[in-house]
Amino acid sequence: MDELVQTFADHLRGERRVSPHTLRNYVSDLAQFRGFLMERKLCLDDEEVIDARKVDIHVVRAFLASLTKHHKKSSIGRKLAALKSFFRYLVATGRVEKDPLLLIQTPKQEKPLPGFLSVDDVFQLLGGIKVKKSLDIRDRAILEFFYSTGVRVSELVGLNWADLDFQLEIVRVVGKGSKERIVPFGKVAKETLEAYAAEQRKNWNSACKGEAPVFLNNRGERITTRSVARIVEKHLRETGIAVKIGPHGLRHTFATHLLNSGADLRVIQEMLGHASLSTTQRYTHLNLDELTAVYDKAHPRSGVRQ
Repeated sequence: MDELVQTFADHLRGERRVSPHTLRNYVSDLAQFRGFLMERKLCLDDEEVIDARKVDIHVVRAFLASLTKHHKKSSIGRKLAALKSFFRYLVATGRVEKDPLLLIQTPKQEKPLPGFLSVDDVFQLLGGIKVKKSLDIRDRAILEFFYSTGVRVSELVGLNWADLDFQLEIVRVVGKGSKERIVPFGKVAKETLEAYAAEQRKNWNSACKGEAPVFLNNRGERITTRSVARIVEKHLRETGIAVKIGPHGLRHTFATHLLNSGADLRVIQEMLGHASLSTTQRYTHLNLDELTAVYDKAHPRSGVRQ
């Protein structure tokens, strides 16, 4: 089975071009399934090696049942998705005849309301960064760019200087599935990026062009998603904002503020890089009170006395 997992991983990396994060999770989930089979001595051949052809629906259900005590629904759903994708690949390539997960449905996930900052919180956060050292200039550019564009953290760390057009104030973003989109950014974000570029040239002798990464760590290397999460957490704490959000919360904030200001939902969908409008519609509940108040005030049959 190890060889099959490796072949599948190569397929994900080379043909489906999934993100490194997704690839790492899928391989980890399949390793956990392999461990379950070995521990319980299931689906083994005469040489005590796992035979993927012996995996059936009962084995899969036993594995999923073993996860319910220590894993959230979202985690179990991801592991099931990894198994489904793996066995679909094995069937498609003729390595197994039947898909043991064909009749297993993915459980509905609980979708928590996305956290976001108020407009006042955003001004407090972005205005509260005290520039005392070079990294503060970088951090301010990161936070301004997040709020100005609503990009995913993986998209932000993957940015190269060639992706930015300072004259047109637009950025080319490579999103999920290597899909590209163009997103505008504002004047303040542009100014903080230019200030950071000047600082980067001074500290790292960087040309700040071409395929060089935009955001660097303190060693002059491309910053990681984990480091960006720590930056967001640090500045929320230092500016005294009690809302606990990560980089994705700034993306939610961007979308929510646009929606509350009257932006069209399909425009927001395009800027966020959502494949489906239904994903973007998750943000509509966030300003439901405001919409209701406007309706009550404006509609002649709302039942509210004018």
